[in-house]
Order: sequence, then structure tokens, then C-alpha cells
Amino acid sequence: MKFAHDTEPSLIMAAELVNTDYGDEERLGTAAALKEYLRQHEFTGWSSAETKDLGPIHELRAELAHAWAAGHPDEVARLVNEMLAATPQQPRLTRHGAWDWHLHFTPDDAPLPVRMRAEFAMALVDLVRSGSVDRLKTCAADDCDRVLVDLSKNRSRRFCTEGNCGNRTHVAAYRERRATGSGVRRDER
Repeated sequence: MKFAHDTEPSLIMAAELVNTDYGDEERLGTAAALKEYLRQHEFTGWSSAETKDLGPIHELRAELAHAWAAGHPDEVARLVNEMLAATPQQPRLTRHGAWDWHLHFTPDDAPLPVRMRAEFAMALVDLVRSGSVDRLKTCAADDCDRVLVDLSKNRSRRFCTEGNCGNRTHVAAYRERRATGSGVRRDER
């Protein structure tokens, strides 16, 4: 399934927001870190990020983590409805920078956390409506629980990109096969 051109980047941005709080590392603890995260994702008004935005954005991050953990469209829809209810909306078409026509759901002068909540909620709406909630995944590596969005055609993505998890898992499986002899070719024996 191909989503609208602004849905996929919003879903990726939401996953990356959830992953900014991983293990003992808080990667979104300063206004400068928040600005850099927003700049990298070309979020409108990124330069307006302030320290006062961190608390509400950390709360949003927790809400999004619940969406990834929900596992069922009904639960994701319930969470999205809560997010939307907490967001004053004024939908309108806009285009700016390299972005062609897309929707903004809040006024441009709305606080940054409000605009982010609306953006992420609407991206999740697309997943629920298209029957694609199963694209919200957690990394399959045994030692990683980062989240990811599986945007592959066959929904086969299993690993995050942050911890080199796919490569590490495949190398460990290869070494295990070699150690037990189950992965050794006959001509190598």
C-alpha cells in the first residue's frame, strides 16, 4: 500500500520520536536536540522549539509508544481519537519548501507539541483506515525494543536501523549454525 506522500515521513518521524527515549539514553533532553530532530524531519516551524516544549513532547512520545504497543486496530483507533480530541483542528491544504500539497491540521501559530500531535494522529489515522496497523512494529532483535514502521511492500521488515540489529542477529545465527555444524556445507567438512 502506498500512503499519501506526507503520511510515511510522519510515521517515520513518530517512530524516531519514540526511540529518542531508549534505555538509559534521553536523546531529546534539550531544546537544541529537539530543534535538530525537527530540522532533520523538515517539520514546519522547527526553529521555534523551546525548552518549554520538551515536557509536552515527552508526553506525546509516551502516547505514541502506546500506539506501537497496542497491536490491534481498535486500540490504536481509541488512542488516535484521544490524540485528536486533545488537538484543536483547522484542516487546510498547504504546500511549502519541497513539500507538494498536503494537509496541516492546526494553525501555524499553534504550539509545537499541538502541531506534532495532530500530524502524528493523522498519520496513524491512515494506518487504521487502510488496515495497516500491523506496520507498527517493535524490533525483532532479542536485545532491542525500539519501534519501527514497516513500509516494505510485503510487510517483512523486522529490524530497526538504529542498532544494526538485523546484521547482528543474522551474524549470530550464522555463527550458531557454524558452531553446531548445521550451517556447514558438505564440502567444508
